[in-house]
Amino acid sequence: MSTTGGGRRPARAEVRRAVLDAAARVFARRGIDTASLEEVAAEAGMTKGAIYSNFTGKAALVETVVEEKVRANLDAGLAAVEVGGSMPERAQALGDGLSRAFDGQREWHLLYVELWQRAVRTQNGDTTLLDSRRTLHETITAAIAAHAEDTGTELAIPPDQLATVLIALSDGFSMEQQLQPGRVPADLFGRVLALLARPS
Repeated sequence: MSTTGGGRRPARAEVRRAVLDAAARVFARRGIDTASLEEVAAEAGMTKGAIYSNFTGKAALVETVVEEKVRANLDAGLAAVEVGGSMPERAQALGDGLSRAFDGQREWHLLYVELWQRAVRTQNGDTTLLDSRRTLHETITAAIAAHAEDTGTELAIPPDQLATVLIALSDGFSMEQQLQPGRVPADLFGRVLALLARPS
């Protein structure tokens, strides 16, 4: 395992962070099935043993990368709506916050598309993405219901269905931003969500 410039062995948390960042890059560049743990270790500047000291194997590494990325985007969205205001205003802030979070996530989007393909093609096989989506959907549904209650808003769409729409739109907008940087208005996602969040 490599050490820092002064010869200090990196802390376990540093090793784990380096491995996860390297894995995200390698999986996006090479594809999950094609990429090897040796490549991930080389990308991180560490030995393969450093990976196994933190993860049981490639599947666990992929699962952790997905969990972290999904959680990071969820946290960005939740933080954006802390500004308060009416339900449409909070929805606008959510869309704007997520749009900012999408920038610079090319590697994650490439990995996400591959995970989506694996989930669809293998049906009951690879559930990595499906598992994270279920948890994400539950969290978003609860958040929508809480914000609707806090603002006294009767939504035109039930919270669980609105959560489905939000996730689907999030996927679409993020892909468009990656495909056509600068062509998607920064506030478009937020404006669409504001319309959906209007009282019934």
